[in-house]
Amino acid sequence: MIRETLAARDAEDLQIISARLQDAVARVGDLVWLPNSRRFGGLFNRFKWESAAKKAGGDLRIRSGLHFDRVTAAKSNNVMRGNPDAVLALLAIRFTPAGSEDPAGVVELVFAGGGTIRLDVECIEVELSDVSGEWAARGRPAHQTGT
Repeated sequence: MIRETLAARDAEDLQIISARLQDAVARVGDLVWLPNSRRFGGLFNRFKWESAAKKAGGDLRIRSGLHFDRVTAAKSNNVMRGNPDAVLALLAIRFTPAGSEDPAGVVELVFAGGGTIRLDVECIEVELSDVSGEWAARGRPAHQTGT
C-alpha cells in the first residue's frame, strides 16, 4: 500500500491540498482544535480524484489526516459542533493573506450547505497524509455548474 503525504507552505501549495480534498467528508467529531498545541486537525474520507482520472469505473475513497500548525484561533459558522456524528462535505480550502509581505492570514475550510471553519494562522503550515487503504466509492461526486 502506497501512502502519500503532501505538505503546503504557501497559498499555491494549499490549492493542491484543497483539490485533493474536494468532496472529502468528515464527521464533526473528527475535527479538532488544539489551542495549546496551536494545531487544527481532522480525519476525512477523501475521494481519490487523482486515480479517478486514470481509470473509469474504479472510483476510490481513502482515509486522510489533515493538520494545520501555527493556528492562533479557530471559529466555525453553520457547523453543528454539538452533533459529533454530523457529516460535513468539504468543497474547498481558501487562504486570505493578512498583508502583502506578512505570511499570516486566514485559512477557511468551506463545506457544502454553507458551513465554514476559519483558522487564523501565523503562516501556512499544512500536511495531508493518507492513513488507510483504499475502498470502492459508492459514487462519484457531482457538482452543478452555474450559469
